[in-house]
Amino acid sequence: METQMYMLRDIPHQERPRERMLQYGASALSDAELLAILLRTGTRQESAIHLAQRIMKQVGSMRQLVDMSTDELMAIKGIGSAKAVQLKAGIELGQRLARTRMDQPVVIRTPRDAADVLMEQLRYLQKEHFVCLFLNTKNHIIAQETLSIGSLNASIVHPREVFRASIKCSSASIVCAHNHPSGDPTPSPEDISLTLRLKEAGEIVGIEVLDHLIIGDGEFVSLKEQGLM
Repeated sequence: METQMYMLRDIPHQERPRERMLQYGASALSDAELLAILLRTGTRQESAIHLAQRIMKQVGSMRQLVDMSTDELMAIKGIGSAKAVQLKAGIELGQRLARTRMDQPVVIRTPRDAADVLMEQLRYLQKEHFVCLFLNTKNHIIAQETLSIGSLNASIVHPREVFRASIKCSSASIVCAHNHPSGDPTPSPEDISLTLRLKEAGEIVGIEVLDHLIIGDGEFVSLKEQGLM
């Protein structure tokens, strides 16, 4: 069977992603069109937009794409090391932009304040990431660190790792958080048990654990607000 060729020249000028972006703005473009601009070029068999559409169909959604490694991206037909690096760089820029507020002192007064800092960083990840926000005596964030990356449904972290990092940056208190890849932020028995261990360890070393947040897809649960710590 003859392979059908999909080249950029076959796409009407007004329907090409770059031209559409210049005319209508980035917000008017689909995920596949934005992806095509990051890819820049397609392959000998297909244009960048057709390659991008095939990638989106294969991975399922932007959420899955965000957490893919360069090796996983390169396993997709049509993506070599250069394209994989371009995609990872574009994704990282987007994530850094979501964190730009961290350049200014951020005060954590409520669970929502902490969730606002972490939501866009954690909600799309396909493995559990255990993250700590380290605060000074004024509850300003002075550091943030990912201390554990677990399996699809479990995150393993030891209190000594948490408080070693906390002491290293001279924090007065901490807010712990991790994501649930399922999107459901309901705390598990293991989440509650870990939280109690962290709280007890914090009391011993004199560093208060203010809260433990479970981040879902656009929603979160505060174990402090739930009376679980």
